[in-house]
Amino acid sequence: MKLVPQLIGFLGLMTLGGCGTVATADPIGQYKPKFQAPKAQKKDQPMNVSELYLAAGCFWCIEAIYDDLEGVVECESGYAGGPKAGVTYAEVCSGLTGHAEVVRVKYDADKLDPKDLLRLFFTIHDPTQLNRQGPDVGTQYRSAVFFRTAEEKQLAQEVMTEIAKAKIWPNKIVTTLEPLKNYTRAEEYHQDYYVKFENASPMERMKMNAGYCQAIVAPKVIKFRKEFKDKLKKKG
Repeated sequence: MKLVPQLIGFLGLMTLGGCGTVATADPIGQYKPKFQAPKAQKKDQPMNVSELYLAAGCFWCIEAIYDDLEGVVECESGYAGGPKAGVTYAEVCSGLTGHAEVVRVKYDADKLDPKDLLRLFFTIHDPTQLNRQGPDVGTQYRSAVFFRTAEEKQLAQEVMTEIAKAKIWPNKIVTTLEPLKNYTRAEEYHQDYYVKFENASPMERMKMNAGYCQAIVAPKVIKFRKEFKDKLKKKG
């Protein structure tokens, strides 16, 4: 199942906006990647796994969305971009470490085109908000693509230019393209946080950030699942 990289003819992606904000543009009317059948593969052939490191505000939102998509192997919440490795959530939240909250998206490159994953990135958060997404404010919530190679940087630049030309956002895109450095896996309780919230009992939810999950994360994830219900991983 492969996303077709087309600009004209996209059916539209949902207006998800950033955490706690309502997008003023309407990506749903202009961008929706189309899926094709995957390449024929021999039995037991290993997956062609690659990675993207994406920062788009709170990592709980982005992790939950990408992890639902067929062809995504694994998502992991973490931190990247600052001058040292091994940082903690508390340190990153101070806004003084230079890190951003990121999601490492591991995907099967025979099923998903990295450009289309980047197109999703530029439409499931507001890339025109500088150092914030809705109520989450600070450089740790900046919009950024962390690249490992010159090719990844070029791909991100091409998609960012494409999105800007399509004018689906009324303001200038401020997403930064930064070399990946000092990636640190986030603490275990951050991993699959929204899935844990969905599966938690009422009593367990009282110990979690239930208000944020219900008001901010849930609407975005639910809308994504509705729009792409036939493109999601099969449950059970």
